[in-house]
Amino acid sequence: MNRRLIRIAQLFPAFLFLLAASLISPAKGHAQQQSQPTSPGPSPAGQVQGYTLTPGQEAQAVAYARARHELYFLDVAYELLLLVLLLHLRVAPKFRDLAVRASGNSFVQTIVFAPLFLLTIDILSLPTAIWSHRLALKYQQSIQGWDSWLVDWVKGEAVEVVIGVLVIWILYAVIRKSPRRWWLYFWVIAVPITVLGAVAEPLILEPLFFKFTPLANSQPHLAERIENVVKRAGLEIPQSRMFVMNASSKLKAVNAYASGLGATKRVVVWDTSIQRMTEDEILFVFGHEMGHYVLGHVRNGILFFCGVLLFFLFLAYHILHWMLARWGETWSIRGAGDLASLPALILLLTVFGFLFTPISNAYSRHLEHQADQYGLEVIHGLVPDAPVVAAHAFQVLGEVDLEEPNPSTAVKFWFYNHPPLDERMRFAQTYDPWSERRAPEYVK
Repeated sequence: MNRRLIRIAQLFPAFLFLLAASLISPAKGHAQQQSQPTSPGPSPAGQVQGYTLTPGQEAQAVAYARARHELYFLDVAYELLLLVLLLHLRVAPKFRDLAVRASGNSFVQTIVFAPLFLLTIDILSLPTAIWSHRLALKYQQSIQGWDSWLVDWVKGEAVEVVIGVLVIWILYAVIRKSPRRWWLYFWVIAVPITVLGAVAEPLILEPLFFKFTPLANSQPHLAERIENVVKRAGLEIPQSRMFVMNASSKLKAVNAYASGLGATKRVVVWDTSIQRMTEDEILFVFGHEMGHYVLGHVRNGILFFCGVLLFFLFLAYHILHWMLARWGETWSIRGAGDLASLPALILLLTVFGFLFTPISNAYSRHLEHQADQYGLEVIHGLVPDAPVVAAHAFQVLGEVDLEEPNPSTAVKFWFYNHPPLDERMRFAQTYDPWSERRAPEYVK
């Protein structure tokens, strides 16, 4: 999924935390012509084979990774510089004055201020967004044309503005009501909004960008096999809530997952997966993603996010107070409860998010490893030669995503929210508690 779509797909549950910060994974890219990837054949019996690419593919993967990493740091630096310039040029106070002249009602003022401010940031950030999509085209990660990309950008802005108005209004209402405890009270409000976002995301956001059709209509056998995996996991997701997403209209990536909570829970298989993978490989990819649900990773992720958000808000309260005492008059900001303080708050959250990235990714890698293990266990007995199937699925994922085979420790530390594919492939081929007469850890 391209960078803009990733941002919007994550916006509902993460807007309170990021609010224009830069915790989004580095962009995926696309384009020089290259030969069609060819997966290596099966390795000799008993021999563990890691993730490999042909020399030409590897050169492309390394170049693509470097381009993404450079863009990531450039994007963060550009956003920080942009926020500092907006503060010194007193752009937010000008928007605030317009809002105050429009109405004495705080909600109406937010309706005027928030779209002006958010759109200003995003329009000025268009160069890095365009560069990101250009990389996606150059390295053949996307097939989405610029007209379609622009339509998605506009949709994303509309979603961001709607959510932004609500969140910003609540935030500043709380700050004005409790100048000393706003960080705590806003956090209490943010927690249920985050949960609501996780529930609403598959129903509201995903259909804005992709078309979904019933899986059973086009792939009845696959739907039946996925239902068997779901039942083994102890979940209730009927075939009526299994869908094919037309990812191939914009993307090259493959995926199959469960999303939503409660009554909104559903299965989604990207049509690119059906084109590039066997049914057995799709079952493993789905089993991995379902592991996030069964193992409580969705719940744990929300709790982790909420804990980090509380810490960040606490820090922001103290540092914002110091910043405004020192530069508030220069910036024409009247206090923490002034809408014009928003760029200063976003600046702090951006810095916090950037510095926290390695910790967040380390936690994510731990969860992803558990999901890999769960995926192997849940398809055991349902898929012949599950370790070989899983390893080949990882190979396909790597070829399609153009992942570099041997990332450095520093790159893994900062950028990887999944274990490197070589590690995942080797684990898949060596994890075998059944032959050792041990009970599997997750699927009994």
